Amino acid sequence: MGLAILFGLFFLGLIVGAPVAFAVGLAAVVTFIYEGLPLFVAFQRILSGISVFSLLAIPFFIFAGELMLQGGISARLVRLASAMVGKVRGGLGLVNVSSSMLFGGISGSAVADTSALGSLLIPVMKEKGYDADYAVNVTVTSSVAGVVIPPSHNMILYAVAAGGGISVTQLFIAGIVPGILMCLSLAVAAYIVAVKRGYKGEEFPGWQALLFSLVAAVPGLLTAVIIVGGVLSGVLTVTESGAFGAIYAILVTAFVYRELRWESFKAAVYQAVKTTALVMILVGCASAFSYLLALYNVPELLMGALTTISDNPIVILLMLNLILLGLGMIMDMAALILICTPIFLPVATQSGMDPIQFGVMLMMNLGLGLCTPPVGTCLYVGCVVGKIRIEKAVRTIWPFYLALFVALMLVTYVPAVSLTLPGFFE
Repeated sequence: MGLAILFGLFFLGLIVGAPVAFAVGLAAVVTFIYEGLPLFVAFQRILSGISVFSLLAIPFFIFAGELMLQGGISARLVRLASAMVGKVRGGLGLVNVSSSMLFGGISGSAVADTSALGSLLIPVMKEKGYDADYAVNVTVTSSVAGVVIPPSHNMILYAVAAGGGISVTQLFIAGIVPGILMCLSLAVAAYIVAVKRGYKGEEFPGWQALLFSLVAAVPGLLTAVIIVGGVLSGVLTVTESGAFGAIYAILVTAFVYRELRWESFKAAVYQAVKTTALVMILVGCASAFSYLLALYNVPELLMGALTTISDNPIVILLMLNLILLGLGMIMDMAALILICTPIFLPVATQSGMDPIQFGVMLMMNLGLGLCTPPVGTCLYVGCVVGKIRIEKAVRTIWPFYLALFVALMLVTYVPAVSLTLPGFFE
């Protein structure tokens, strides 16, 4: 009965439109009351959930990403990508994917990626004769790279939700190859669709223009190098590297690119504070929710339910992927990371999957959910920027879904894809 109350109130909150954090928190508190547990235990769990040192990195990463968004880095990355791959058939589609791979590694946010690059590239692609649905679909799906390629604050949430023992540094490294693999898969899909529709390539601007574009983009790209390099070298912790990254982002956008004005700086601060507050409230409420999941032995119940269908690890992992894909279509990514990790991680490890590999798989599943209706945030943003209806975009987006699904299956069933690179840094 307690489990029914917990999930019933949670889904009822979602149905009536309550913020996810409030739905999670209310369901947890009412269930604590039903079980006769002291309420101070619930609030103790909430406070302990946010009293984690590694969470301090999240506001720094978010702030650095907002500064990059406001400070002109995206335009320079687009020019660099255009000079590099624009001449290929359907070149602007490949420019879009390449830019997302570069920008995602700096901002760490799929929504920021869609908003920044979509505002730049979608109007240009439409002007050059590309269909609006193609421009939106490429932009939306390629933005998923931002949640996998480091630095990704969602991976920090996963490490916290897993209950400790998982290195954020190892997670960051593990996301590099899968993120590149996703972008390569999307580039192939974008090229095939472009050839089928008869899109042409752009003229090669020349090696001198390519060199100038590279030089202009290097200061912005160094933001990701400082953050990831500081962690990998062992010189900085994840939190320290996030702080240095934010400071460097201010210096680059204000004094090198000279595009960060006072108004845009205030906008970056406002968005970073707002996003951080939402994340922290959600983390605290999810901590109390996870306590009850453990109390009711939900992971064991789920494992028992899945093994009644099949005890084959391949089938169990496939079912986990399908469940996560389904949940990603109806819920926010951060909430799902915090709620699903305590439930599905034990099931995955019992099936022989490494926790780091599962973390990357989880990011890819839920990232794909950002591109799918009815709650696909990136899909909504892309359609607004591209000025088309969601139904029109979804009708032709399946080749890009397929490309992401292929990359997801490779990460799920080929551990070397996500675990080889971290092995070199142990």
